[in-house]
Amino acid sequence: MVDLYSLNPQQRQAVETIRGPVLILAGAGTGKTRVITFRIAHMVERGIAPSNILAVTFTNKAAREMRERVGKLVPRAKKKDGKKSDGPTISTFHSLCARILREHIEVLGYKKNFTIYDESEQLGAVKKILSNISAKGENTDPRAILSLISRFKNAGSKAAAFAEPSVRAMAEHVLKRYESALHACNAIDFDDLLLLVLKLFTEHQHVLTACREKYRYVMVDEYQDTNAAQFKLVHLLCEQHRNLCVVGDDDQSIYGWRGAEISNLLDLEKYFGEVKVIKLEQNYRSTNVILQAANAVIKNNLQRRGKQLWSENGQGNKIILEEFESDEIEARTIVEEIEAARLLRRIPWEQQAILFRTNLQARPLEMALRAAKVRYNLIGGQSYFDRREVRDFLAYLKMFINPHDDTSLLRIANVPARGLSDVTMERLLAASHERSCSVYAAMRHTDVQESFQARTRDSILEFLQFIDHTRAQLETDSSFMLKPWAEKFLDEIGYIADLRRSEKNVETADNRVRNLTELVDDLDGDPSLVPTERLQDFLEDLTLDSDREDEKEAQGDAVTLITMHSCKGLEFPHVYVVGLEDGLLPHSRSKVEGTLDEERRLFYVAITRAMQTLMLSYCLGRKKYGQTMPCHPSPFLKELPQELVENAAARSKQPVAAASGKSMFAAMRDALE
Repeated sequence: MVDLYSLNPQQRQAVETIRGPVLILAGAGTGKTRVITFRIAHMVERGIAPSNILAVTFTNKAAREMRERVGKLVPRAKKKDGKKSDGPTISTFHSLCARILREHIEVLGYKKNFTIYDESEQLGAVKKILSNISAKGENTDPRAILSLISRFKNAGSKAAAFAEPSVRAMAEHVLKRYESALHACNAIDFDDLLLLVLKLFTEHQHVLTACREKYRYVMVDEYQDTNAAQFKLVHLLCEQHRNLCVVGDDDQSIYGWRGAEISNLLDLEKYFGEVKVIKLEQNYRSTNVILQAANAVIKNNLQRRGKQLWSENGQGNKIILEEFESDEIEARTIVEEIEAARLLRRIPWEQQAILFRTNLQARPLEMALRAAKVRYNLIGGQSYFDRREVRDFLAYLKMFINPHDDTSLLRIANVPARGLSDVTMERLLAASHERSCSVYAAMRHTDVQESFQARTRDSILEFLQFIDHTRAQLETDSSFMLKPWAEKFLDEIGYIADLRRSEKNVETADNRVRNLTELVDDLDGDPSLVPTERLQDFLEDLTLDSDREDEKEAQGDAVTLITMHSCKGLEFPHVYVVGLEDGLLPHSRSKVEGTLDEERRLFYVAITRAMQTLMLSYCLGRKKYGQTMPCHPSPFLKELPQELVENAAARSKQPVAAASGKSMFAAMRDALE
């Protein structure tokens, strides 16, 4: 039995309203995940079949957490055959779309074993096209082209308004070739996941009918972050049964630059006139000083749904505001504050976080932390999945699932070296273009094979035999284990030995081998699936889990260093928000693009990450291109009520109480012993 009495009145109302359209307006720290999970459990208790419930969110981390919580509240019943019955579908938008496409994509001219290209593979496809169409010496940034292609696919030409005309023209030219190249490899990208499902829904009514029948109760988390395609997808699913529950906060809509449309939440009544709006305003995270400051700042945005956060956590300490001569002094002083908090107030590093607007601000902070020997965790950095050995292994797996995936095959054709040089592969790629087929198919053409010298021809035939032999082993029953299969083919090709040879440093080589063995250990998933399905699930989970590295929590006791955009959904007892200068926050671009409201929402998000203490700082000068440029405080700082803010300089002049002084000295003595 779900204990609804543990919820506050507004949370309980949100949980119990299970039919018809509902907007749960969940302010920062108001327990929305608890409400969503309790609502799903309550629906099941009221007799709604779990298989008819769909909950969609944006990150795999959020989906995993939700699944775990729901699993504890609603244990899955067993069927007559002993297997567990279907639970609710809780996934990201992209995972949901991949699931729908696996079932129905054949009507769009793709095979069910399609490959999902990640950013690296998309870049590879764009680079290949650019090398064929660019004039000699012409230098076009493939990342800029790929970014524009994504915008074209999601929002048409209007999304490219701020792009350079030459880049826009090149992207338009590359787009058709890019789509053809992917289709030829039976591959799709992240944008296609949504767009192809919309194509299915609009062009194949039976698919939409089947999905509506299955997903009769739909919940969408972080609704303020949905883009036009996601909105249309949700609307098509729910426009008949109208059992739509959206959870979100317009005050935390900070992803407009990547297509999120705040109007989806603000204008919900246009599409669901009978929607019931329930506000969650009791905050369980922060002190009232922090919440009053956040409320005062955000009320300056006029286009919003009004809400007033409050807490039972007490008034709390005033917000500290510091001014610094330069960004280097700012970084050094913040680190001194962190160390003082650790030594004098016993606050460990892991309870402290530094938030900043742009990645460039991380450099002086990292240098100061290193100089003080303070452990820190920079959210971001090189992803585990960008490491060479991991990408090679995944390319092998993708090729065994779909040998017509040119990007994967070309990556590993000569890794380790097997007599298939770059020149050979370029000739094979050209042959595949001439015949309008994949490189794998071109390799199998006897006339293509005959065009090579005997030694190269033997290498091609051996490689084909290796692919066919290794793939054939997957065509067996569910008792077949993938881990020994992978270990065998890696040994067969001598990959691990080659990996060790390529590294002079033994420790680096060991780390690379460890990365690979850890991945191999995770290969076997659902034992009820046949090997190919299990492998497909494994690859899909990794490809769609793009947020995994960004959301990796700090290892042990370490200060968190994180951008304001990355910190949404997180919380820290003690927060330092640095670089609050005009031009950084609000960013200089916001004045040109008319996104000042979104910059203010970003400041609001940063403030509401703090649980106990909050320190804000700005610089009078910041290094840019080797020179110190003058800076001015952010205009947002003037929106903070003066009675909630304490100037750091004034605070330093206040005498320390005798009792406080004694406890500080005691703490220092303990720390030194």
